[in-house]
Amino acid sequence: MLSSLLLFYYASLTFITFCLYGYDKRCAKRNKWRVKESKLHWCALLGGWFGALLGQKVFRHKTTKTRFRRIFWLTLILNIAILFTLLMNINFEPGCF
Repeated sequence: MLSSLLLFYYASLTFITFCLYGYDKRCAKRNKWRVKESKLHWCALLGGWFGALLGQKVFRHKTTKTRFRRIFWLTLILNIAILFTLLMNINFEPGCF
């Protein structure tokens, strides 16, 4: 049950974050209102880091901004550390997964 919820959570945030990167790239090309970098970072931190990574590769977006990239990798490391800590502190019962 927990693994299904966690998978759904990460898959949803990955999809949303990927779409935000695509939308932001499209807005950048058309010189329109953009998605705040802080919103992109929060989405990555909360679990959408894989979608952010895919969005950067697929859309070639936010790949040259050194400061942005550093913060992105920090959010990825923090998310994995938080997830690992949470999973280690859960008392799993046999058959839970």
